[in-house]
Amino acid sequence: QVQLVESGGGLVQPGGSLRLSCAASGNTADFSAVDWYRQAPGKQRELVATAANGGSVNYRDSVKGRFTISRDNAKNTVDLQMNSLKPEDTAVYYCHLKPYSWSSLSDSWGQGTQVTVSS
Repeated sequence: QVQLVESGGGLVQPGGSLRLSCAASGNTADFSAVDWYRQAPGKQRELVATAANGGSVNYRDSVKGRFTISRDNAKNTVDLQMNSLKPEDTAVYYCHLKPYSWSSLSDSWGQGTQVTVSS
């Protein structure tokens, strides 16, 4: 089981920026994708951004143009740069590693980091 540790959350005013970082204890290159999810109070966890091992990235519509996911397999890290933050971005953000379908590796989740956007 690969351990994930997120950092970089906090309180920011609307329009501000935060950069979340996720450090893995194992090789992120062994996973098909690295993702950032978020969960707001009373809501289901939702996928925010995905970076596939082949280089493609995808974002949920509400964060397109504002968030950028970056993956560094050499450092075993994945970051999420969040700009122009809105109150509706407030949530606990989780880093996730998705294994290949043929792999014996398991899904890995971080403990989460709180992001609060408020004036």
